[in-house]
Amino acid sequence: MELRRDIERRLDRGGERGKVITRQYAWGRRMLALLLLTSACGQSGGGSPQTSAAGEWHVFEGTWTAAGKRRTLRLGPDDRAAIFELTGSVLLTGAQRPAVGFRAQAIGFSDSRAGMQGRCVWTDERGDMVYSELKGEAVGSGNHIVGTFIGGTGRYRGMTGDYSFQWQYVIDAEEGAVSGRVVNFKGRARLSEAASAPARGPGA
Repeated sequence: MELRRDIERRLDRGGERGKVITRQYAWGRRMLALLLLTSACGQSGGGSPQTSAAGEWHVFEGTWTAAGKRRTLRLGPDDRAAIFELTGSVLLTGAQRPAVGFRAQAIGFSDSRAGMQGRCVWTDERGDMVYSELKGEAVGSGNHIVGTFIGGTGRYRGMTGDYSFQWQYVIDAEEGAVSGRVVNFKGRARLSEAASAPARGPGA
């Protein structure tokens, strides 16, 4: 009789231990599933790129190097007028820059009395273009020049804003080849909502 009771007590204790082990196992499975779900959610949220909304200002700085040709007309000992055509590259920095870089083309007229006026086209790696007007002092080392965005193509259609810089000659031949770079290059750009909106189908 005592042997039977001892066996029953052992079975009862074994059953309780089995229940505890089963509960611990189930709890561990639930915690593992929760951790996997949390990790998956974190990875999906962290991988999404951050984009600026249309209409926000994109502030940038950068570098600009250019080379090309210039033709000069002397108007006395101290005055001169010149036409120039330059091609180079623009590289932008800053978290809000509208793009990484562009191929830049500029053409203009510079006069020692009236200053400088020109037009510029930046083209990105996709072929989208940014148009701007250039105005400032006559082109020369250290002179201040301002650019005003007047639109573009693709994602830059309707783009507005401005930028400024100082020009520095690297090669300054009065007739023929010239090259240089800009310093203190800073600006801001605003993309239009129409250019940023996704294209709609004919039935939209």
